[in-house]
Amino acid sequence: MPIADEDLFTFRDDVRPSDVVAVMELVAETGFFSAAEVAVAGELLEDRLTRGPASDYRFVLADRGGRLAGYCCFGPIPLTQSSFDLYWIVVRPGTQRSGLGRRLLAMAETAARDLGATAMYVDTSSRAQYTPTRAFYERSGYRTAADFPDFYAPGDGKIVFVKRLSS
Repeated sequence: MPIADEDLFTFRDDVRPSDVVAVMELVAETGFFSAAEVAVAGELLEDRLTRGPASDYRFVLADRGGRLAGYCCFGPIPLTQSSFDLYWIVVRPGTQRSGLGRRLLAMAETAARDLGATAMYVDTSSRAQYTPTRAFYERSGYRTAADFPDFYAPGDGKIVFVKRLSS
């Protein structure tokens, strides 16, 4: 059931077939992600649509004015007891700095906690382009857990953040 708020965002956790294209367009619009990454974002929604609750991917989507304004995707990390990954969090460029990202993250953390999560992990790039992204996670209570230089490509390392989720 959608929950409306004073900012005119409507939040939902149900994935609709039209979300596949909407998410791919949103991810591409940011200019941060490659064509392969855009395709993966769509594939995760397709997995949820195909497998329903059996899918390991969970979503929080925010609509504004009939258009997708942002979303996040998270889920349990295979072979762990209570660790979750935040796979994606994306906010439409014109909506960034509105607090929507913080709200999506908080909703994902709450939902993960309700599913038994004790920690949320986030992987991101070490490239300069991602400096604001890393600062966002740090402001949200995440701490660097690992740093893998040249992971994605020479000069493009992977930084893993973690936040312990209290009950």
